[in-house]
Amino acid sequence: MATCHVVAMPYPGRGHVNPMMNLCKILASRSSHILVTFVVTEEWLGFIGSETKPDNVRFSTIPNVLPSELVRAADMVGFLEAVRTKMEEPFERFLDRLETPATVIVADTFFNWAVDVGSRRNIPVASFWAMPASVFSIFYHFDLVVQNGHFPVELSEKGEELVDYVPGLSPIRLADIPTIFNMKDKRLSHKALHLISNVSKSQYLLLSSILELESPVVDALQLKFQFPIYSLGPLIPYFNLEHGNSHTTACHDDPDYFKWLDSQPQNSVLYVSLGSFLSVSSTQMDEIVAGLLNSGVRCLMVARDKASTLKEACGNAGMVVPWCDQLKVLCHSSVGGFLTHCGWNSTMESIFAGVPMLTLPLMLDQAPNCKFIVEDWKIGWKLKNWEIENLVPREEIADIARAFMDLENPKRKEMMKRSEKMKEICRGAIQKGGSSESNLDAFIKNISK
Repeated sequence: MATCHVVAMPYPGRGHVNPMMNLCKILASRSSHILVTFVVTEEWLGFIGSETKPDNVRFSTIPNVLPSELVRAADMVGFLEAVRTKMEEPFERFLDRLETPATVIVADTFFNWAVDVGSRRNIPVASFWAMPASVFSIFYHFDLVVQNGHFPVELSEKGEELVDYVPGLSPIRLADIPTIFNMKDKRLSHKALHLISNVSKSQYLLLSSILELESPVVDALQLKFQFPIYSLGPLIPYFNLEHGNSHTTACHDDPDYFKWLDSQPQNSVLYVSLGSFLSVSSTQMDEIVAGLLNSGVRCLMVARDKASTLKEACGNAGMVVPWCDQLKVLCHSSVGGFLTHCGWNSTMESIFAGVPMLTLPLMLDQAPNCKFIVEDWKIGWKLKNWEIENLVPREEIADIARAFMDLENPKRKEMMKRSEKMKEICRGAIQKGGSSESNLDAFIKNISK
């Protein structure tokens, strides 16, 4: 019988839902005494309702009080305002209906109202941050950015200036901090800052990062807060890999793309996926496809709703699919590179697989993630001259893809060595006695008291 009831509610975006769902599956698999209720809007249940999960994880819904996913991309300010004002009341009504009272609420950090709900009901709240700890620290210390004259700012004039005053964070260019603070429309940054304003009143802070990658930042944050901070990453579906094998092989019921990967030489395929929410312009996508085609590099590309169009453009030079099991693809022995938008979950999966990254950040935390990948960890290259408002021509894409995937390139060899080291760190964190595994045990012990 369950003695600890975790009520979890993710921010309604794929980059937030996935890591929290993976955390809940891991929590539930650790003990049959833990019951997890995963709360989403009715729209989101349609997206994730068929997922396999442990028996002690169940889905529940609140009504669709938010704009649809299509509206979210077009009107981010309106969407954040709806998150702030329209979700609290139905979530409270949901708590009233529970037969088994909640032991702890795990709520996305952007749900600043969740802390107030927990306080009114005497339920501890674990604030869940789905991006790097460094990005949280930039948000949390944004008063320092303002004090140093770096907000609001014109990037064309000051983009190269360094933000070197955030505790625990290595110096970062102003152009590389989360793009939400560099946009012309300042309403978005003000709303985002307001959404994390209650985190100091939580009882726990859960990070989807790996302690060894960001320990100075986590240590600095722990000095700020009186409650425990737990780094639990990578919160990716590594538990779905067969026997933890890093080189999955297709079997008779695997999709065609695995059969295609099996037929390719080792480390020869560039996997291309630019995320589930935002994307590059259609003109830039045309240049990417043409550039990759001209490069002669084998590619497996995820193109969602444009798959059929891109299949025609690619011909026999690669494979285009609307969706794939990304972690298993990255762990396949024929995959030697990842052209990525630098979303945090994709970054964690690439590190877990030991696959170098060719980066094309779009917005939000992707700019700092790119900086960590290219400059700090040195496990990737950035497309030269890439900024979201610039068009990178096909010739440049062809040249860099060819060099990036050249196994005899000395720079590539160095990058592979560092990728292997990062893979060891990542996998060590989830082994028995590893940092994430130990933090998970500590969190379970705390909430089970």
